[in-house]
Amino acid sequence: MNLGRFPRLHFAHLPTPLELLPNLTKELGGPSIYIKRDDATGLATGGNKARKLEFLMADAVEKGANTIITQGATQSNHCRQTAAIATKLGMKCEVLLENRTGSQDPDFTQSGNVFLDQMFGATIRHYRGGTDMDGAMNDVAEGIKNDGGTPYIIPGGGSNPIGALGYVSCAVELLNQASEQGLRIDHVVHATGSAGTQAGLVTGLDGSSSGVPVLGIGVNAPREAQEEKVYDLACRTADMLDTGIEIKRERVVANCDYVGGGYGVPTEGMVEAVTMLSQLEAILLDPVYTGKGMAGLIDLARQSHFTKDENVVFIHTGGSAGLFGYRGAFTDTFAADA
Repeated sequence: MNLGRFPRLHFAHLPTPLELLPNLTKELGGPSIYIKRDDATGLATGGNKARKLEFLMADAVEKGANTIITQGATQSNHCRQTAAIATKLGMKCEVLLENRTGSQDPDFTQSGNVFLDQMFGATIRHYRGGTDMDGAMNDVAEGIKNDGGTPYIIPGGGSNPIGALGYVSCAVELLNQASEQGLRIDHVVHATGSAGTQAGLVTGLDGSSSGVPVLGIGVNAPREAQEEKVYDLACRTADMLDTGIEIKRERVVANCDYVGGGYGVPTEGMVEAVTMLSQLEAILLDPVYTGKGMAGLIDLARQSHFTKDENVVFIHTGGSAGLFGYRGAFTDTFAADA
């Protein structure tokens, strides 16, 4: 896989660490749980979107864009990192935020990632849940064109074939680290939403003939819909790489049993997972993605889905800034400790 033929900027702090979580492993009694610290990519408190944005922003620069347009949920990690790299590159950034939960809690609507979007100078537009966000981005783009600007639209989560290249690269990086550490990887687990991270990982791991399975823990859609979305994007990413990689449908697996009441809606499992990682390993997860992803991993470990002698790598996709928008979800937890 020759990623060098695609335009790419280099601003993420790579490679990110791959390390054992000894206390969590002991708490669960196995399997051995490792974490890939993509919360440590360095762009605006870190996160997985930095890898995608290295390719997406390079494409935007190549196309002469002066305004970046993107969208996400109110506490979007993707929007925060997009706003950050846009301002660093001297571009304007239009951030379209969809309130998918309907919450009017000021912590949720004004703090966390929303506050950071403002800090990075983005223009923020707010939309009700259920809005056609792709249509909204196209409308904003037309307005910018009419004013003489050159917009570049980045889809939610940076999840298109160009963005997915970031996680093709991550898959190769992960395999190289495992080889250096003498680590056999039996499973890769992560939170899956807009599909770009899982599609890139599947493409990269299959393209490397690693045989390592990827399990996405869904955060919004039902299993069949999520798997089809990931599979479609993985196939398109493989086609763009033009290396003859054929993605088999059975390689795309999502477990969507941990979504709870919906996207961005807190669950008991998420609160437990975030609390466990912070107090056992001093690692902050986020309430929307990694919290639910880790909740799934923990529950599956308790159910003996993994054997005790297996090695599981959890991809930490970042997002801890979102915790400040969900302070109320943890009130009972800390009150019980008081």
